[in-house]
Amino acid sequence: MAFNYISAAEAASLIKHGYNIGLSGFTPAGTAKAVTHALATLAEEEHAKGNPFQIGIFTGASTGDACDGILSRAKAIRYRAPYTTNSDFRKAVNGGQIAYNDIHLSQMAQEVRYGFMGKVNMAIIEACEVTEDGKIYLTAAGGISPTVCRLADQIIVELNAAHSKRAMGLHDVYEPLDPPYRREIPIYKPSDRIGTPYIQVDPKKIVGIVETNWPDEARSFADADPLTDKIGQNVADFLAADMKRGIIPPTFLPLQSGVGNIANAVLGALGRDKTIPAFEMYTEVIQNSVIGLIREGRVKFGSACSLTVTNDCLEEIYNDMDFFRDKLVLRPSEISNNPEVVRRLGVISINTAIETDLYGNVNSTHIGGTKMMNGIGGSGDFTRNAYISIFTCPSVAKEGKISAIVPMVSHHDHTEHDVNIIITEQGVADLRGKSPKERAQAIIENCAHPDYKNILWDYIKLTDGKSQTPQAVRAALGMHAELLKSGDMKNVDWSLYK
Repeated sequence: MAFNYISAAEAASLIKHGYNIGLSGFTPAGTAKAVTHALATLAEEEHAKGNPFQIGIFTGASTGDACDGILSRAKAIRYRAPYTTNSDFRKAVNGGQIAYNDIHLSQMAQEVRYGFMGKVNMAIIEACEVTEDGKIYLTAAGGISPTVCRLADQIIVELNAAHSKRAMGLHDVYEPLDPPYRREIPIYKPSDRIGTPYIQVDPKKIVGIVETNWPDEARSFADADPLTDKIGQNVADFLAADMKRGIIPPTFLPLQSGVGNIANAVLGALGRDKTIPAFEMYTEVIQNSVIGLIREGRVKFGSACSLTVTNDCLEEIYNDMDFFRDKLVLRPSEISNNPEVVRRLGVISINTAIETDLYGNVNSTHIGGTKMMNGIGGSGDFTRNAYISIFTCPSVAKEGKISAIVPMVSHHDHTEHDVNIIITEQGVADLRGKSPKERAQAIIENCAHPDYKNILWDYIKLTDGKSQTPQAVRAALGMHAELLKSGDMKNVDWSLYK
């Protein structure tokens, strides 16, 4: 059938106040841009007339400023799930202006399918190609696109010339059945393909195609520095030691790594350590550092949900698809982050903490326990099901005024039951096989900054020291309270809590 080619403004006009829209993408990679930009303009026009205009947004993960940013500034978002990194969106969430639902990324598509979030009125999908029989070829990310395409009443396709048609074949689109009919997901190694390279839809649902030439809003990360390099080296040394003593098989295991400069430093250190064999990745996002390791032969295969790389790097991948085609695959987020597959493959997870307490509980989402940073992302999907779960963070922040090691986390994302290893630039705390009191000793002695070791030991003295998990409940958030009071956790006075 012949499709209707329309402008971004015409596409936006099809979206009404109260709609729920499902978006392609995972990070700014592969997200819709032109229609959401026009949608912000529409919202501002309606608000100027005194009319309400807000929508719900379902995504795979974060988007970019052309979605989360511009729609937040236009006050066009009523509800949003599951993850974001945009500063304007964060301000709106923490100011109570947006209803934000922080969800494990592996669960997002199925919770939409289960009807937990309401109807999907419109899907806006970025593609590098669309065929007359309804095959949509995605660009740089999988996200929740298969689910929202199937459930949406209507589909708008952003046909983006900034993404080469060489991306066709990069994806492995697979959507599991819902209970009670769900079967095993037949992935037994990261390179297995189990689906199709496209999303198949009823072409009658595609109400418009918007032609664009809009590169991804690629994020760059700070260069490695001595602190992140030390954290990365500590991770590499720990994994090499575990392999040497037979905990990790000599063939090594697939890795999952979060996003950011610490993750890049970790991967760089692993790439340099030739005692670690070339390895595979079963992860959420692939960054520039992974592409470099693939070229060097240090990463044999990368399975992910998105290519969260700079535009120059993405162009290099597209131009060299003959090399990369058998070394990369992009999956929907409920497959890239699937707990069943993560546990089967024996994935080693490496994620970043905001803070960890003395017993191994981790806060990865909230500053001071109340202010959302980004969201839990996929860290929970991997952590709870990993062969070895690792959390990294600098031991201090804000020029030493904040300790990442605290008596009790101010917000709880990952429990002590799921966290195996804590690593800072100070060292490694191996929590496996340890009781709570033994964990506390390992974390204080190996991971805490020297300025805070005695402070944390003095806190322990406030407890009865006999309980399974010793806590002085009145004092447990004392370091956080002191930060609010004086701006420096080191000023905490434990005598006030005796």
